[in-house]
Amino acid sequence: MQVRDGMTQMVLTVGPSHTLRGVARLMSQRRVGAAVVMDPDGHGPGIITERDVLLSVGAGQDPDREAVADHLTRDVVFAAPEWSLEEAAATMVRGGFRHLIVCEQGETVGILSLRDVVRCWTDDGAICQVPAGVAVG
Repeated sequence: MQVRDGMTQMVLTVGPSHTLRGVARLMSQRRVGAAVVMDPDGHGPGIITERDVLLSVGAGQDPDREAVADHLTRDVVFAAPEWSLEEAAATMVRGGFRHLIVCEQGETVGILSLRDVVRCWTDDGAICQVPAGVAVG
C-alpha cells in the first residue's frame, strides 16, 4: 500500500498567529492530532501537534497567550503520495514523530499519521504484524 491509500486528504490548516488553545480546539473538533501551519512569510508549511500543545501546557505556559509560531516544527519531513506505507512508518520511527505532511509537486495534498498506517495494515489483514525493517519500540 502507498501513502496515498492511507493519508487524510482533509487537512486542518492554521496560521502561525493562532493561539495554542485555538488550535487545540480545532484539532479536538476535527478529531485530529496535528495541523499544518501555513506561514506566508515562512519557507513552506510547518506542523503543530497535540504533543506540542501538551509540552507547552505542561511547562506552565498559558495556551491563550502562546502562539502556534512559537511551538511548531518548521523543519518538516515530507512524504510523497507514492511512498510505501513501510517507508513512511520507518521515516516516522527514525525521526521520532507521528505525522507526515504529504506533498505532491510542491502542494500539500494530505497528512499521514501513525494511526492511519496502523489502520491500513489492520484493514489489510496485517493485525499485529510489522513489516520487515520497521523498528518498533
